[in-house]
Amino acid sequence: MINKDLKYYIENNIFKEYSKNEEAHGINHIKYVINRCMDLSKDKDIDINMVYTIAAYHDIGHHIDAKNHEVLSAKIMMEDKKLKEFFNEEELKIIKEAIEDHRASLKREPRSIYGKIVSSSDRETDIKETLKRAYLYTKKHYSDMTNKQVIENVYEHLKDKYGEKGYANFFLEDEKYEKYLKELRKLLNNKEEFIKYLEKIIEEIDR
Repeated sequence: MINKDLKYYIENNIFKEYSKNEEAHGINHIKYVINRCMDLSKDKDIDINMVYTIAAYHDIGHHIDAKNHEVLSAKIMMEDKKLKEFFNEEELKIIKEAIEDHRASLKREPRSIYGKIVSSSDRETDIKETLKRAYLYTKKHYSDMTNKQVIENVYEHLKDKYGEKGYANFFLEDEKYEKYLKELRKLLNNKEEFIKYLEKIIEEIDR
């Protein structure tokens, strides 16, 4: 069970910081990652408070610099003196490294089981949510693009990330993710259907 004082601190002081991020990396995403972490941590010999903290801080620096947010998020966590009430120096080092290691584009394996759990939890398991987040992110960061260009960008990005030779790694066994990945790849292999599906999502967003 998560330490109630730690949970109270994070919910009342850290969660609100996510209002500074665009929606794709906002509080709903953080809560999703936390819940997935809890699921993927079952039956593992780990400290659940560390997992919770890594998930809670992993995108906190995204609004400052999206391309280097894992480093900034780890730095922000390390500068939070309140966490010293809950963790020792070695535990904080592991938390820091796990935050740094969470990105899908990481060229190596995370340095600890904590990094593997949070990195894996940061992958979506809902195709609609995946497309929605990718669209919102692209619209926010590439505001000069036409909608047609945004859709093309989303398709190419997700194919590069989740396609048969995609760079997104998943470090744990999980049937839910394997099923999702199979279905997403099927959609990515039919660009026309992908675009139709994304256009429906965009219509819902614009309502």
